[in-house]
Amino acid sequence: WPSTVQKSCVESCIKTLADVAKNRGIAIPVDLDSQVNTLFMKNHANMVQRAAMGWRMSARGGPRFKDAQGGPALDCRPIIEKLQAVVSSLERQFSPMVQAEFSVLVDVLYSPQHLFPDGSEAKTRCTAFLSKLISHTKKLMEKEEKLCVKILQTLREMLNKKETLREQAAALRKLLLDQYFRSSKGEYGANINGPLSTAAYSKASQTGGGSLGQDSDKSEASMYDIQCQLDREGASQLVIDLIVLTKNDRIFTECILLGIALLEGGNTQIQKSFYKQLYEEKKSEKFFKVFHDRMKAAQQEIRATVTVNTTDLGSKKDDEDDSEVLPLPRKRGHEQRIQLKEEMKEQLTEASAATSKAYSAYRKETDPELESLSSGQDCGSSCNEEKEDADMNPIIGIMKPILRFLQLLCENHNKELQHFLRNQNNKTNYNLVCETLQFLDCICGSTTGGLGLLGLYINERNVSLINQTLESLTEYCQGPCHENQTCIATHESNGIDIIIALILNDINPLGRYHMDLVLQLKNNASKLLLAIMESRQDSENAERILYNMRPNELVDVIKKAYKQGLSNDSDSRFGEENVSPKDVGHNIYILAHQLACHNRTLQGMLKPGSDPGDGDESLTYYANHTAQIEIVRHDRTMEQIVFPVPNICEYLTQESKCRVFNTTERDDQGSKVNDFFVQSEDLYNEMKWQRKIRNNPALFWFSRHISLWGTISFNLAVFINLVVALFYPFGDDGDEGTISPLFSIALWIALAISTAMLFAFSKPIGIQPFIVTAIFRSIYTLGLGPTLILLGAANLLNKIVFLVSFVGNRGTFTRGYRAVIMDMEFLYHVVYVIVCILSLFVHEFFYSFLLFDLVYREETLLNVIKSVTRNGRSIILTAVLALILVYLFSIIGFLFFQPDFIMDVEPAFKPDKSCDTTVHSLASLSGKEHHDEQSTCSADNVVNERTCDTLLMCIVTVLNHGLRNGGGVGDVLRPLSKHEQLFPARVVYDLLFFFVVIIIVLNLIFGVIIDTFADLRSEKQKKEEILKTTCFICGLERDKFDNKTVSFEEHIKSEHSMWHYLYFIVLVRVKDPTEYTGPESYVAQMINERNLDWFPRMRAMSLFSNEGDNEQNEIRVLQDKLESTMSLVSQLSSQLAELKEQMTEQRKNKQRLGFLGSNTPHVNNHMTSH
Repeated sequence: WPSTVQKSCVESCIKTLADVAKNRGIAIPVDLDSQVNTLFMKNHANMVQRAAMGWRMSARGGPRFKDAQGGPALDCRPIIEKLQAVVSSLERQFSPMVQAEFSVLVDVLYSPQHLFPDGSEAKTRCTAFLSKLISHTKKLMEKEEKLCVKILQTLREMLNKKETLREQAAALRKLLLDQYFRSSKGEYGANINGPLSTAAYSKASQTGGGSLGQDSDKSEASMYDIQCQLDREGASQLVIDLIVLTKNDRIFTECILLGIALLEGGNTQIQKSFYKQLYEEKKSEKFFKVFHDRMKAAQQEIRATVTVNTTDLGSKKDDEDDSEVLPLPRKRGHEQRIQLKEEMKEQLTEASAATSKAYSAYRKETDPELESLSSGQDCGSSCNEEKEDADMNPIIGIMKPILRFLQLLCENHNKELQHFLRNQNNKTNYNLVCETLQFLDCICGSTTGGLGLLGLYINERNVSLINQTLESLTEYCQGPCHENQTCIATHESNGIDIIIALILNDINPLGRYHMDLVLQLKNNASKLLLAIMESRQDSENAERILYNMRPNELVDVIKKAYKQGLSNDSDSRFGEENVSPKDVGHNIYILAHQLACHNRTLQGMLKPGSDPGDGDESLTYYANHTAQIEIVRHDRTMEQIVFPVPNICEYLTQESKCRVFNTTERDDQGSKVNDFFVQSEDLYNEMKWQRKIRNNPALFWFSRHISLWGTISFNLAVFINLVVALFYPFGDDGDEGTISPLFSIALWIALAISTAMLFAFSKPIGIQPFIVTAIFRSIYTLGLGPTLILLGAANLLNKIVFLVSFVGNRGTFTRGYRAVIMDMEFLYHVVYVIVCILSLFVHEFFYSFLLFDLVYREETLLNVIKSVTRNGRSIILTAVLALILVYLFSIIGFLFFQPDFIMDVEPAFKPDKSCDTTVHSLASLSGKEHHDEQSTCSADNVVNERTCDTLLMCIVTVLNHGLRNGGGVGDVLRPLSKHEQLFPARVVYDLLFFFVVIIIVLNLIFGVIIDTFADLRSEKQKKEEILKTTCFICGLERDKFDNKTVSFEEHIKSEHSMWHYLYFIVLVRVKDPTEYTGPESYVAQMINERNLDWFPRMRAMSLFSNEGDNEQNEIRVLQDKLESTMSLVSQLSSQLAELKEQMTEQRKNKQRLGFLGSNTPHVNNHMTSH
């Protein structure tokens, strides 16, 4: 008779034979099949009983084993525990080495050609090694399942981000790579084939140190390139084929995980490859049937094994009264009252596993359809699932990677695959969009009537799966995909109601212990509802959402999330990796803002101040941190976007806003968008720099008061120049610092009063009198020289502080040296500091240059300078023309009128004796002999000199005196008598010079300067007028909004605010591209292309909506008239029908009476004949 072990083996063999017969379609007699099933159920029942009995016996006492000779009992547990400790220690020690070896294997698979020397045949042949390996994996599916799984895991490892290796593991990796890939340097042979010596390994580990990394030895290829390479080698085709053909759940799971790794990051090339193989190669029907059947099986499994968490229902009322107070953790000693031994835990685990198998076998008998989908469920812990997924039934747990795979298929709003998931255009279509919504409906307990009790069905084990379901549904809709939106909104299940309930309801008891998981659920649910309404012109989906949503509950959720965010700002549970309650409340606020367009009650409740004293702070906060813009799509339709303002935008300074608003130039079409878009990059860099300097409080304080430092610097420069102008040279009078006692007392009294004003009045009013009186007191106490030195040092120090603040605000040095050199404003302030240094250490007259700061500060004076420099080329050319004319007139004067160039000059010193002595002395100084005809002397000691002896002297004279005199050069020439021969020529000469040079040429120069100044002034006025009366973004003028529902001020503040557009550009830059919504993805693409067509130009949705409202009103009036006409027509038709019936009835009566009348004479004749 067989023993117990032999009997169990026989029973297992019988069961295996029965399973194989069923899988291959071999008919088994009914009685034999029932006996096999009974035997199997009895076997599992016995296993449960034995495991339970063993557990009870072990609980009573520890396992004791008697010796063969009947000696004392031996306790082997210490030996087993020590052995397990040794094994775990070795596993921890060698795990990094195994990881390093595995990473080297991945590198070898990625580039096997580097194993062989250049030009060898092996290197040429191994280029196709990866493709051959992938094609061979499909053949391993039937015979070598474990090897197939291992290859799939290795391929997936090629796409995983490498973790940082430890020191020894990094050294081992470097050593292995040196051994394998050294052949490219001609050292192929013994080094690669020889074993790794211990000495070499220890040397590598010593020299490696902490600087060795996994990427220091080879150039790391980007994830995108590796994905594309695997796709070219056939990885995507392998995934599709194995998903369609495999019956093994472990291989199926690895295929899904490999597909996720291929699609990670939204690789559009992989998406196109999947779509091409599914659509063009006609694999879609079988492929989507697998997912459809898996979803159906998971739903049936959930319905059959649904469990309700009622452990905390008794304390539900207390939790509602004080939901914000978290329970204190109990003492550790009371938590573990019963200490289970290791063997008891193992037996208990074995008993629970046997019970699960027995129950699963019973379910298979009751529902045979599940057998084909649940066969081969043996992945267990080898599937690398999370802890909650490991506790979940494998039929349900496989849904998380499946939904992630479907989400990645639609990543980056791939419309082709979004439509393909809904309709494959096959004979049998599988709508995975509806199935995903149905799965969400099922897992949240809607099918069991638990719509209002979500907390009973959502727990730690399935919350991640619900989150993944919500994320997948969101990706199905975004883009937008209007068909999928309609499919979800109009589905017959309770999916929309479940999503609304996730936002509005408190999910307890999960929320009491894991509020971060609940917040993640609410966040994803709000994103899904926004995706369902995204970029829709109609209100059907919004009305469907509002149908079962009460506005007051939605507003209460927003306020509650904000309060929770305030109370949990310092809570460690909400770290960077978890979503904060404020962000969740913000998303729900944006959802409410979108729904408020279709519900006036909700619109009124969202306005701050509508319910004062009850959460109004939260609505004010979210309203200030929410912005909206309007964009233009490719089809020229306009769309409104509501988005949260990124936190980095708070660091934009008011000075930068004013500068951009006032200095942005218009292009040829009159739009400022182009220049504004160019400046957005600098503004974004400034925001990042401002956020960085917040960590330095001193620098931030200085940079925040930059306007104050500029004002102080200018005032000090003006006062210093006043002191220099009034008292220079210092100390010459001999009475410096001595004033009357009365004036000294008055200065002391003024200083005391101004000191008191510092505390009595505001700073700008009180500080100025104090500084003035203090400076006067210092002048008459210390002296002018020391006071001037103090003022100069203060001005220099203040300007250095201003320069530091300027750099702190702009982040000048972070933009590179070229940007620093080209920044003229920064160079101007550097020159200002240099002038302050020269004034302080060289001479006081350098202070005069500081007054030019007034030109920099005042735009009017700047326009005066621009009036000369703006048309500088025209002015210079005109001046060159004037020089040419002066040159020509000088030549004529030198040839014909040389004796007339006589000028009166005075000597530089006072003569002592007589004019002759002076003349002779001047002649002796000049080294020339005195002649009467060259110079003469008058009684007033005036000397007459000839100024045209040479052509150069003639040119200088004409240029100097001819241009400066009102009548030209004729005013300085010798007057001629009318009887002289050259008198007519002199008249012509003088008049020509006057008219040509003085009147025409000089006035041309003056006219260019004056006209340029007038143009600059008109441009300034026009610019101010445009800033006041024209929209910065769309260019619409103020009068376009007259008699409209939206005023011009509301339009530029909320609809087309220039700063909201800047915030949206920043949002696109800082947000993860895989998290983009449809409009954000569209704008990001346009920004990368430098295309500004998404900005509205001469358009606004409010104007179109008003016109549309008028048209809608006309259409409604016409519809009302049509309905009244139709009702009148229906009434008339009913009356005609009644009249027709009456006439028909009368006709029938007449016919009946006529028939009776025709028969009466015949009867009478018949009776008379008788």
